[in-house]
Amino acid sequence: MALGKYSRVDGRKSSSYCSTITVVVFVGVCLVGVWMLMTSSVVPVQNSYFSSQEAKTELEQKVTENNPNQFEDNPGDLPDDAVKEEGSLKNDRGKSNTGENTVEETQEEKFVKENTESKTETEGETKEAEHDGEGNKEKLDSNSNEESNSGDGDSNSESGEATTEGSETNSSEQSESQESTSEKKSDIEENADERKHEDEVDSRIEEKIEENQDKDSEERSGENKMEDQEKNQDANDIFPAGVQSEILNETTTQNGPWSTQATESENEKEAQKVVLSTDQNEYKWKVCNVTAGPDYIPCLDNEEAIRKLLSRSHYEHRERHCPDEAPTCLVALPEGYRQPIKWPKSREQIWYYNVPHPKLAEVKGHQNWVKVTGEHLTFPGGGTQFKNGALHYIDSIQKSLPQIDWGKRSRVILDVGCGVASFGGYLFDRDVLAMSFAPKDEHEAQVQFALERGIPAISAVMGTNRLPFPSKVFDVVHCARCRVPWHIEGGKLLLELNRVLRPGGYFVWSATPVYRTVPEDVAIWKAMSELTKSMCWDLVMIEKDELNEVGAAIYRKPTSNECYEKRQNNEPPLCKESDDPDAAWSVPLQACIHKVPVGPTERGLQWPEEWPQRAEKAPYWLKSSQVGIYGKSAPEDFSSDYEHWKHVVSKSYLTGLGIDWSSVRNVMDMRAVYGGFAAALKDLKVWVMNVVPVDSPDTLPIIYERGLFGMYHDWCQSFSTYPRSYDLLHADHLFFDIKKRCKLRAVVAEIDRILRPDGHLIVRDKVETIGEIESLAKSLHWKIRLTYSKDNEGLLCVQKTIWRPKETETIKSAIA
Repeated sequence: MALGKYSRVDGRKSSSYCSTITVVVFVGVCLVGVWMLMTSSVVPVQNSYFSSQEAKTELEQKVTENNPNQFEDNPGDLPDDAVKEEGSLKNDRGKSNTGENTVEETQEEKFVKENTESKTETEGETKEAEHDGEGNKEKLDSNSNEESNSGDGDSNSESGEATTEGSETNSSEQSESQESTSEKKSDIEENADERKHEDEVDSRIEEKIEENQDKDSEERSGENKMEDQEKNQDANDIFPAGVQSEILNETTTQNGPWSTQATESENEKEAQKVVLSTDQNEYKWKVCNVTAGPDYIPCLDNEEAIRKLLSRSHYEHRERHCPDEAPTCLVALPEGYRQPIKWPKSREQIWYYNVPHPKLAEVKGHQNWVKVTGEHLTFPGGGTQFKNGALHYIDSIQKSLPQIDWGKRSRVILDVGCGVASFGGYLFDRDVLAMSFAPKDEHEAQVQFALERGIPAISAVMGTNRLPFPSKVFDVVHCARCRVPWHIEGGKLLLELNRVLRPGGYFVWSATPVYRTVPEDVAIWKAMSELTKSMCWDLVMIEKDELNEVGAAIYRKPTSNECYEKRQNNEPPLCKESDDPDAAWSVPLQACIHKVPVGPTERGLQWPEEWPQRAEKAPYWLKSSQVGIYGKSAPEDFSSDYEHWKHVVSKSYLTGLGIDWSSVRNVMDMRAVYGGFAAALKDLKVWVMNVVPVDSPDTLPIIYERGLFGMYHDWCQSFSTYPRSYDLLHADHLFFDIKKRCKLRAVVAEIDRILRPDGHLIVRDKVETIGEIESLAKSLHWKIRLTYSKDNEGLLCVQKTIWRPKETETIKSAIA
């Protein structure tokens, strides 16, 4: 305010001059003290927060311009600065602090300069002190008003700022008008403008403090760790992958916002167990000492159980016989193991020392299966049935039967007795996905060759139990030169193929009885013809391939039950109505025929959409009245799941985990649900084995309907594959439930067995389960690529290393 009232205009002193001076000096000193206290304790803090926010905003704008929304997972679930990669976070903090100091100094210098320049040089020291004191008193009042309104959000803060500034200006002008009747008008306006400017700066600083505090608390709400990422990642290069969208919350009851005491207590007990086990560092690993060595498959190499078998006539010794307790030891690596050759080169050659089994090359080398060439095993691309190449054989079938329409109508096929799976390997060129299987038998490591080449395959046999697939799912079943005795025991094995073959689907039988005339082959052909006729299969054609000197009989499964009803003899018999054709896990084979569905909404009545449309469209037989896995109607659930995984894969998995996807070929989704994860990867050069756990809802038919494949499995047992089969494993909310039935350590040991060195495991689960998996991964010397958690949901990405312990553990059941 103006100080003119303390001096007369004519320059003469009043009679109370001394007392007036004394009062003025005393008041001035007090106000100067108050002003110094206020400016020293408030302004630097305000400027510090303000400058920090300015620096962060500038950084985020720069990142957004360069690469907007690169690492989003679920749109809108997290702010851009909710989480960071650990190394990047440290770098950003360093950059941000540097920016804070620079901006802070600039703001303070500007603040001082504005205050200094706005003061009139002719004013006395007493005037300046009193003016500053009263000005700060007004600012203190305005700060109190602003703080009381700062929590109302951005719009309220802005309106509050405008209102406060207006009221302060009017109040100041009123006070000055009353107190400065003898001062010049220009002095009044000059000081009023100065105070107004100071109040505006102070108000903006207070609002920035409130906004920054809100963002800081939000930033501290999540934790994120990532290693070995690029150091120049900034505030927008984040990965909010731990947050689950609404479709991932699988709930059967709603308790409102309150959890139960039982749940809270149980969670705390589990958390304490995790901490205790981690603190005690009880994870001590050993290498498995077994007869199979680096090729150990626990459920197929149970020598103790095999010795106790009463019969082997139905290949019982090649079936699964899992040990009573799943092993927790680690499978050794072959000496000289190298990183697998990348696809598609791996289809033609692999490293010999990764699968050092020359026996098959010795036995089948003349038949063009596999050859040893220096450090490599090479695959000429043919086999016994297609000497001039698998592609020629595939195209010859298409030429003779255009209706098979590889890659459009025929998308998912089953290749029985696959050998080294060259047929399935070259079907990728025709957009066809083949599930190949063969037993672990005297044709040493044929399935292991296939997997090392990057071709889908499992170790399995048609023995006494059903195959681990649902009914009516394969578009085509193929068997090239397979010696399976289809015609014996009432056609039990062929009837199993009938179970899994889609109505209207084809069975391509390329075997010697089709085109040879030796007595044995002639007898088999006659028996096969009678069996297929009684099963109502139509012999569509017999295709002769003169170039390969082979032939193939192609049969078609009926699409109605009319033929079954007209049969004079009920042989093979129709299955009982109580027989569930989709029940496949450890269910004995039966020599009966399952009827074809006839209802308009039954699965199998209509052929699926052509590929790739079938991958995206919900199956016609999913009813809106059905409730899906995540609580919505089944068709909506399906669509939401697909959209979710498309977003996760494109915005997070492909760019945010540091995975070199060019080295990823064999992928497994350990809990596939609708197959959305696999569908989101359909445009990459990968294949995905979709596993539906036996204790999860049976959604595997949906996966096949959309042109993908998979199988049932119990993760308390080992998977029917060779060690080092997969480049990437994905487990979405699997371990929290599975650890209630079996030891989590045994499951992790199985993951280590089937995952290749340098392969990745991605886990999404409850926070306490993520902590357990991370502790186990660290004890295995795996690299922790990323951990993240929020709202009791977590994400973990780890990478397997080549580490093996020195101690060994003998598995008695696996010693021959």
